Amino acid sequence: MDQIKLGRTNLMVSRSGFGALPIQRISFEEAKTILRKSYDNGINFFDTARMYSDSEEKIGYALSDVRNNIIIATKSQAKDKKTLFQHLETSLKNLKTDFIDILQLHNPKEIPNPEDPESLYAGLLEAKQKGMIRFIGLTNHNIKIAVEAAASNRYDTIQFPLNPLSADEDLKLIDVCKEREIGVIAMKALSGGLITNASTTFAFLRQFNNVIPIWGIQRMSELDEFIALEKNPPALDEAMWKLIQKDRTELAGDFCRGCGYCMPCPAGIEIPTQARISLLLGRAPYQPFLTENFREKMDLINQCIECGHCKNNCPYELDTPNLLKRELKKYNEFYESHQKI
Repeated sequence: MDQIKLGRTNLMVSRSGFGALPIQRISFEEAKTILRKSYDNGINFFDTARMYSDSEEKIGYALSDVRNNIIIATKSQAKDKKTLFQHLETSLKNLKTDFIDILQLHNPKEIPNPEDPESLYAGLLEAKQKGMIRFIGLTNHNIKIAVEAAASNRYDTIQFPLNPLSADEDLKLIDVCKEREIGVIAMKALSGGLITNASTTFAFLRQFNNVIPIWGIQRMSELDEFIALEKNPPALDEAMWKLIQKDRTELAGDFCRGCGYCMPCPAGIEIPTQARISLLLGRAPYQPFLTENFREKMDLINQCIECGHCKNNCPYELDTPNLLKRELKKYNEFYESHQKI
């Protein structure tokens, strides 16, 4: 598999990275089989996070014997230096390693003060000095924060949602990082599953030689698709641009990306699915969404207690409660129309 340099880290990483958030949903043995096949087919970059339940443990379980041949990036959602080190110690234990290649601050709402000796940034520098990590990074869903972090030139990598649906303002981050030799890690490459043709994103992101997409994988069929794309990379030609433009037209405006930062919901609402159900109904097999079981889950939207957790934690600043109500109305109309067929 082709490799490129990840910015000034000089780490040579596979052009396709493994996004390990989804493997928390499968067993240890299933995860091991997928992770080992990824490694055997040339993927050497694995991205996880402390908050992804047992994702780190599964990587350690599957790949600790080839640790020196892979590059591991993980994240901490810590709000202070002490918690950062607690998370780091746990990550090292779970991943069965003595060091983390890239430790990233996980979607902070503001850039840590580099002058504060007790700040998260100070913690990253201390961890690097101690040899616990090699490089420091930051992830975000807010373009202003991502650009600010890149412009500060204090971070070796920036992780941000990037795909063919990205606004021009978001895509400018790529150039900002390239000017400073900062590696760019592209998350949400398929926009939380709303982009159903992976080849469009694959071709779109491949045009940038400083961007590494991390594909969220939990099924062998998904892995096989990306391995096949790597073996025969699709061209970003006129036909591909037409497909991209079709997605851009259908997915214009604000919509739920399914990132999950709104969870858990005290009313039991599965927000990442239900807040974009109208899009899923039109872009995925809809039959599983018309069962009585799923309809009962949708009805939980009526039990929303207006606690504000989802709205306050949405990185895209969506009015989630009202979005859910609109989606419920669209779902009920779709459901009723299909009962008459």
